[in-house]
Amino acid sequence: MDSLAEAVLAGADGEQLAREPVPAQYTAAHLRVEDVGVFAGETDKDVRRTLRVGDVPMPELAPDEVLVAVMASSVNYNAVWSATFEPLPTFDFLKRYGRRGGWATRHDQPYHVLGSDASGVIVRTGSGVRRWKVGDHVVLSAVEVDDQEPATHADGMLGADQRAWGYETNFGGLAHYTVARASQLLPKAAHLNWEEAATTTQCAGTSYRMLVGEHGARMKQGDIVLIWGATGGLGAFAVQLVKNGGGIPVGVVSSEAKAEVLRRLGCDVVINRAELGMPGGSRPSPEDAIEMGKRMGRIIRREVGEDPHIAFDNNGQATFATSVFLVRRGGSVVTCGSSTGYQHTYDNRYLWMNLKRIIGCHAANLQEQWECNRLVQQGRLMPAMSAVYPLDEIGEATRLMQENRHIGKIGVLCLAPEAGLGVTDPETRARIGEERLNPLRATAAATS
Repeated sequence: MDSLAEAVLAGADGEQLAREPVPAQYTAAHLRVEDVGVFAGETDKDVRRTLRVGDVPMPELAPDEVLVAVMASSVNYNAVWSATFEPLPTFDFLKRYGRRGGWATRHDQPYHVLGSDASGVIVRTGSGVRRWKVGDHVVLSAVEVDDQEPATHADGMLGADQRAWGYETNFGGLAHYTVARASQLLPKAAHLNWEEAATTTQCAGTSYRMLVGEHGARMKQGDIVLIWGATGGLGAFAVQLVKNGGGIPVGVVSSEAKAEVLRRLGCDVVINRAELGMPGGSRPSPEDAIEMGKRMGRIIRREVGEDPHIAFDNNGQATFATSVFLVRRGGSVVTCGSSTGYQHTYDNRYLWMNLKRIIGCHAANLQEQWECNRLVQQGRLMPAMSAVYPLDEIGEATRLMQENRHIGKIGVLCLAPEAGLGVTDPETRARIGEERLNPLRATAAATS
């Protein structure tokens, strides 16, 4: 381990950290360009074959960037897409980004460091960074924006040059160090440990934008919200946000084990698709999609007396037609990502004749992230972590997500030598309690 990392682990202050040299290389989970095409003609695109952990060169820091010593990170589904080179190899994104010239050229490399979550300590700041200093404990938003683009000042997610950090950019968070813009930084919640904090930003912020923010469904008190994949990373935060906002969460899962986890999370209505004999597959027929909606609608009306106001859908192809059918007249389907496929087919009559809306969301802008992070800091939004892996087992952790054998978020220890470190407000932690702080971890152990 290099001397700068050793100083971070020893709890050195900002002045001490600034005196330590930045290493020329660092350890990172990454892909190699020569592996593109390795899965041609194969059905099982096992991410363990392409995810590597090893040394990569340390990039130079731009004036508006920070270098963060990463204590922990987490697995997001974009790591599955990256490691399978689908729908496009991320090296295509990096090459296109590099053609912009200037500092962007650093991103076009024969390796791609992944990771769209991180918690850690700032160890260097660029000359243009104003609001952050070396030694600050931070978490990172996954959205990189161009603050010189006009649309960014209306909504960071509307800028044509916004990118998913660690997916559409290089030098992501699954590493000992990461490079990010200062406009991605948020203060770490002091009562959380490193791995808990690292699992809150990307999925919680996205769920916040989808449900609460002015650019999403704008959920109100009493709204009934259908949540697909309610024990996943996005879904587990969605359940909490609906409950916090006075709504009624209706969670959908695919097994009884996940249904039990969801009940322990406090979801008002739990639907286990497997028990209902609902058609599976990633591309249901129009008839199957509507039949699924009818069965679910009967359950929801039996339990709460009404149809859903909002469908929270990040599954995509397998569920989207059912979401459009199921929400009430004037209701909304809010969607991000499409883990089962991007080509959504649905009967448009149920949309236009019933005045429903489809709302697209992608991550969250900095203000939305800040508001969501405030809920985390207040202890009103809990981490959705169920497991923790060391960085050198990133292949196994990502495979777990690829096969949908996980619940919630999967934490990854980077520089942190063990789990449980990084808490600087033990009083708040004790007041909240360990079981409340880690509802999915406790329930995962109870149902395993």
